[in-house]
Amino acid sequence: MKKQLTLIFSLLLLISTTDLYAAAEKGIITGKVIEEVGALPIPSAVVAVYEADSERPFLTTSTDENGFFKFNALKLTTYKVKISYVGFTSLTVKEVILTQKDFERDLGTLKLSSEQNNLSEVTITAEKPVIEFAADKITYNVDKSILAEGSTATDILKNVPMVQVDIDGKATIAGKRSTRIFIDGKPSDYMTSNISDLLNVLPSDAIEKIEVMTNPPAKYSGDGEGIINIVMKKGFAIGFNGNAGITAGLQGNTNTNTNASYRSKNYSLTGSAAYRTNIGRSTSHSYRENFDLVKDTTFYYDNYGRNRSNSNGGNFRGGLDWDITPQQNLRVSTNFNTNNSHNNAGTDFNFLSEELALKRVRNQLSTSNGSSHNVVFNADYSLKGKESGDKLTIGLTYNNSANDNLRLLDQHYTLPTTLKPSLRENTDAVGNNGLNFNLDYDRPVFNKRDQFEAGILYNQRKNDNDMLVRDFNFATQEYVIAEKLSNRFLYNERIIAGYTSYNYKGKSIGVKAGIRAELTDVDFDLSTGDSYNIKPYLSLFPNISINHFFKKRYNIGATYSVRVNRPRENALNPQINNNDTLNVSFGNPGLVPAYTHQMDISFGAFGEKWSFTPRLSYSTSSGVIERYRSVNVVNGVATSETTYFNVGSNDIFGIVLIGNYRPSKKLSANVNFTLTQSKYTSSLNSALNRDGLSIRSALGLSMQLPLRTAFETNINYANNANAQGRTKGSITSSMAARKAFLKNRLSARITISDPFGSRNNTLFSEGINFRLQSYSTSNTSNVTMSLNYRFTKIKKVPTPPKAN
Repeated sequence: MKKQLTLIFSLLLLISTTDLYAAAEKGIITGKVIEEVGALPIPSAVVAVYEADSERPFLTTSTDENGFFKFNALKLTTYKVKISYVGFTSLTVKEVILTQKDFERDLGTLKLSSEQNNLSEVTITAEKPVIEFAADKITYNVDKSILAEGSTATDILKNVPMVQVDIDGKATIAGKRSTRIFIDGKPSDYMTSNISDLLNVLPSDAIEKIEVMTNPPAKYSGDGEGIINIVMKKGFAIGFNGNAGITAGLQGNTNTNTNASYRSKNYSLTGSAAYRTNIGRSTSHSYRENFDLVKDTTFYYDNYGRNRSNSNGGNFRGGLDWDITPQQNLRVSTNFNTNNSHNNAGTDFNFLSEELALKRVRNQLSTSNGSSHNVVFNADYSLKGKESGDKLTIGLTYNNSANDNLRLLDQHYTLPTTLKPSLRENTDAVGNNGLNFNLDYDRPVFNKRDQFEAGILYNQRKNDNDMLVRDFNFATQEYVIAEKLSNRFLYNERIIAGYTSYNYKGKSIGVKAGIRAELTDVDFDLSTGDSYNIKPYLSLFPNISINHFFKKRYNIGATYSVRVNRPRENALNPQINNNDTLNVSFGNPGLVPAYTHQMDISFGAFGEKWSFTPRLSYSTSSGVIERYRSVNVVNGVATSETTYFNVGSNDIFGIVLIGNYRPSKKLSANVNFTLTQSKYTSSLNSALNRDGLSIRSALGLSMQLPLRTAFETNINYANNANAQGRTKGSITSSMAARKAFLKNRLSARITISDPFGSRNNTLFSEGINFRLQSYSTSNTSNVTMSLNYRFTKIKKVPTPPKAN
């Protein structure tokens, strides 16, 4: 009997314990996920449950084939639920409260909008446009543009507000003479000897956003009048995600790329690979009037050129992001980039007398083969305080790159035929390596409302440029070294920097203020025995930014900063480039840094469906470094010599107008217009005392159509002035349409570039004894087709079983 009573008591205790556990763990959350357009269910969408104050999900599941999801055995507390799916905007539902009386919550039908709707992550009602504005920065969210799919960083930059990309792929900020490209907050020119090579193969699908900083904060290097920061994707949702795509164009260009991410609770692994081929064709025409001031005569050069290039390159990236503990994080990444090119160029040089009679005709054929590669390793370790919220970050970046180029120049005369031909071989080997170390500390203050930042940095960079020029001796049938043209240039740069800044966040006013100090030590040597050791110099860079928000839809901001343009190896190297003997170029080892004071005033007005942000800017620079062309006439031969000079001072006034209009979630339009007035003052040459007006504008339109189809178009215009002339206005345009299949996993896109004609560039330049007009056109008109497939495999966290 005693045993029976014991057994009954044990059963009653077990039942009561089970009931108590079930009461504490009986919460249920359910819902259904569908597409906003078409109302089709979305299977395999990631659904994660967070406790209200947590940033980490503790339960994750996926929707079934009908879009339904369910969480069982939840504690009775407050949650938030996040739904995400590749190709759609994430959705977060907050304040999901489970109580004893209301322990089962049905969230109903949750609609995910396509990523083409210009939204970032949504919290039910929050909407953010593709372009975000601040007093000192413009952010372009790359993954919201269908033009970005299957393309490269260079293609994307052409559509970013205030950014201009020239025919060689060089990106600059409108109205700024010197722009630096950063990747994940670190300077890319320390990573490769030619940033254009990297941007041409960096896949767009690996880029999260692009930040245009017109007045960079003190944390960033003082170099350049502006910074374009390319922020790479760091990972996706929990589980295995990624995409693969291929693009091919009628011009013969191709681009294949893939990226993948595996993310667990504590770490993520990311990797990407891309390979592209490109065929380039261009023609040019240059007409130069040469004035012989001694003999008071004029003669002319009328030159025609044609060029064809074939290039291919690959980009490979890998990274690890590891939360060692809730307070410690380690991020490691590596990048490998490779490029190969083959180029054939022919030029006909026509020499005309004062009576415009043809005196001589020289034909030149240039054949070149080039290859380059660069490797970058980056590591960042961060440590957060448990209570204070402060953060210490240690970063290390190492890079090594090499660029080799072999060029053959074959010249002969068809008029008169008695003049001797020439054959020249140029071998150019460039090596670049650098080490960058940074230590940053930031700490929230005043109830974590404000932010204090400080840091130190050390950067070391070495560049080795070895040029060997040999002329062919037709008598001995061998190459002979051209001593005056061959040269080896060794460049060493060391910068020690420190900064401190404070970020105040008031109820309606925000202030960022900081100062940066940089100690620069530079030396370089020539194979001729000449050595230059520039005395170390200290530069201070104050920075302040003020924003005032009022009436929940307006803001007004003002910024001020000091920047520097340091002459580096390409501008300092006196090595002579005479591939075109009538147009010779070389560097100037006597250059000194140029300093710029720049100020902006901006105003922003934001409505539910529109935004408008006009901006006024002013900058004044001393010792401006620019290319300067002069013509020397000797015995009736006029040779143009182009080098760099500290040409004088320059004042620039500018106005920037940026607007965005979104009449519906399916339609968005944006426009930006930049007008700058430059005024040069120079003691170098009276011809440089001149004014110039530059205009840049862009218009973009995107719309989401029925049947999972989207359309986007952009048109850009640029007209630039410089110290010796201007580049005439040129127009570029592109349009794309995309169709989604297989529940948005597969997308097909067709893109038309410059449908109204190839890109044309016209340059006017003049000096005391010459006037130059140069025209060029390239095969930018193209039609490309792209296929992109997104894949995902959700990692499910098992639902804890109910107690029995």
